[in-house]
Amino acid sequence: MATGDRKDPLMAYNFTLEISGKRAGFRECSGLDSSQDPTEYREGNEKVLTVRKLPGLVKYSNISLKYGVTDDTSLWQWLTKAVTGDIERVDGTISLLDDKGAEKLKWKFKAGWPTKWTGATFNATSNEVAIETLEIAHEGIEKG
Repeated sequence: MATGDRKDPLMAYNFTLEISGKRAGFRECSGLDSSQDPTEYREGNEKVLTVRKLPGLVKYSNISLKYGVTDDTSLWQWLTKAVTGDIERVDGTISLLDDKGAEKLKWKFKAGWPTKWTGATFNATSNEVAIETLEIAHEGIEKG
């Protein structure tokens, strides 16, 4: 029996994020999901005693990025602008790379802006990198 060309799944450890033409690496990226809640509807004269389920609004989770603290302040400046009411919405791309660094898949989000920041936890007896978290709210994801 012929199985054709083997297609191994891509590994989750090689990825980049691009926002406004700047490409960066992160320790972790999560929140690539969407949901569509059903809306129940029924008219009083229907013979079947069940409700119909209609598609409701689509919701997207925030994208959560974890990264090591450095002296690069560009994400902090973007967050600070949002906190002061100057929301800068940007489109971005999360790219999954193969082991050679070539882009294999990408997810594009629309109209993203920083909605939450969590600072690093410090511990004098730890031997870990200081990690910050930034959440980006957005208005949709396309896979390409």
